[in-house]
Amino acid sequence: MRWVLLGGHGMLGQDLQSVLAQAGEHFWALGSADCDIRVPGAVTHAVRDADVVVNCAAWTAVDKAEEHEGEAFMINAVGAHNVAVACAAAGVRLVHVSTDYVMPGDGDQPWPEDAPQAPASAYGRTKAAGEWAVRQASPDAYVVRTAWLYGAGGGNFVKTMLRLAGERDTLTVVADQVGQPTWTRDLAELIVRLVNSGAPGGYYHGTSSGSTSWHRFAQEIFTLSGLEARRVAPITTDQFPVPAPRPANSVLGHDAFDANGIEPIGPWNERLAAALPVVTRGT
Repeated sequence: MRWVLLGGHGMLGQDLQSVLAQAGEHFWALGSADCDIRVPGAVTHAVRDADVVVNCAAWTAVDKAEEHEGEAFMINAVGAHNVAVACAAAGVRLVHVSTDYVMPGDGDQPWPEDAPQAPASAYGRTKAAGEWAVRQASPDAYVVRTAWLYGAGGGNFVKTMLRLAGERDTLTVVADQVGQPTWTRDLAELIVRLVNSGAPGGYYHGTSSGSTSWHRFAQEIFTLSGLEARRVAPITTDQFPVPAPRPANSVLGHDAFDANGIEPIGPWNERLAAALPVVTRGT
């Protein structure tokens, strides 16, 4: 198959390139300079020869979106709509990458794929609008929500924790937000499995199994790196104020993958152990 990766030079895009190359697939990775998804004609041109398009392009600066919601909306909603319209017109299968931030973020149970969107932040609102636009324009599209991503190809929580470990004796990390740390390599492989499965379009949750807090995640990073986990102290969300509200519960359920016989990503701690040598190589 011929794949086009929009936003293909970001952290997830780089791992998609690696996975597709190892599988012997033909692909084109396009950054914003190659295809501005806010421009319909540019998108139409980019996807015209594709069999599958993965839209990784997004405004991901969560806090900046609070003051620049219109700009975020142009990429996350209008841009996503442009991609979906172009893919539908060309008969191309679309995978649109979304986020846990479209969920309310409360409660103590994993969010099912069909839970009503109720975002609490500007970023979440723009991504929810993008989901609606994609599903309206391209009903057969896959909308793959993910969360707490880390990988070799960009800045992320894992790298930040290890950098700070070299700068400070102790760290404080939020302990009352839970989610699923997810390696972008695992997500890339899951996206390829989803496309190859022929499963019906709809919502899918691309995150690791299990759940943890940011504090426990940081402690596990330290432990696996041969550092003392007790150097990471817990704090509450109220003690670490940021412009955009964070979901207290980012845990996503995987029923859609189970229903279609698609192997989900393994437990977050086991995947972190596998990922760490790759993610930290050269740092």
